Amino acid sequence: MSTVDRSGLQALSAEATTLLRTLDSVLESWGTDAGAASMIMPPLLPVESLARLDFYENFPHQALVVSPLDLAKREPGARPAHFDPDALLPASLGLPSAACFAVYLYHEGRALPGNTTVTVLGRCFRREEGYQDLRRLIGFHMREIVAMGTREFVQQHLDRFGARIADFITALDLPFRKEAATDPFYDRGGQRALLQRLSPVKHEFVVDDLAIASLNVHRNFFGERCDISLAGEPIFTSCVAFGLERWLSVLHKRYGSWPAATEAVRNTRGEVAA
Repeated sequence: MSTVDRSGLQALSAEATTLLRTLDSVLESWGTDAGAASMIMPPLLPVESLARLDFYENFPHQALVVSPLDLAKREPGARPAHFDPDALLPASLGLPSAACFAVYLYHEGRALPGNTTVTVLGRCFRREEGYQDLRRLIGFHMREIVAMGTREFVQQHLDRFGARIADFITALDLPFRKEAATDPFYDRGGQRALLQRLSPVKHEFVVDDLAIASLNVHRNFFGERCDISLAGEPIFTSCVAFGLERWLSVLHKRYGSWPAATEAVRNTRGEVAA
C-alpha cells in the first residue's frame, strides 16, 4: 500500500483508483435503485451556512476553512512554506466534513413534493490529531445516500440499507461489528441530547477497529435549520455514509492486492439483493 505523509495527503495508484471507482459504482447503484437522484454538490460551502447548522460549534476540531491571498501583501518571487494569517483575506468558505451538508443546503427553503432520496459522492475534509495510511486522511471521498421526508420514511431508509451493508460486508468476508456511536448535532445540555442518549442517532459498521460505514438519523434538525418542509412540517432526515478510502484500506488488507480486492467487489455486487 502507498505511504502517507504527516499532512494526511494520499495519492491513489491506478489500481487503487480502479477499486475506488468500482466500489463507488456499487454504492451509487444502491441509491439509484431505491429511487435516489444522483447529484454533484460543490466542494466548498459558505462558512455562514455551515455555522447556521452548528458545524463550528459541534465539530470545531475537524473544521478547515479556505481563504484567498491578500494580494496587497503578496511578496513577488517568494516561495512560502505557509501563509501567515495577516497575508490572507477573511475565510468565508469552509471545507465540509460530510457530504450530506451540501444536500440539505441545496434544498434550503423548499417544500418537498414527497419523500425524497438523493445520493452524492463528496470530497470531505477533516483535521485530525494524526493520520494513518488510507485509514485516516485530511481529504477523502464519501458516498452518501440521503433520505428526506417523514419520520417513518427516513427510518425505513436506515433499516433497508443497514441490512444491505451487513450483507455486503459479510459477502466480502470482512469480520465486522455494528455499534452505536454519537453525533453532536444537538445541544449537549438540551432535550435532544438526552433523547440521543436514550435512542442513539448513529450506528457504525466497524472493521479492524475502523468505521467504514454509518447509519445516521438527524430527526428534524436539518429540516428546521434549513427550512425544508413536507406537507407544511419540517422534514426528518437520515443518511447512509461510506468512507471510500477506509473501505480500500480494509479490502486491501483482506485480499492482499488491489486487483484481487476489485475482483471481490465485482463478484459480490450481484450477490447482495436490494
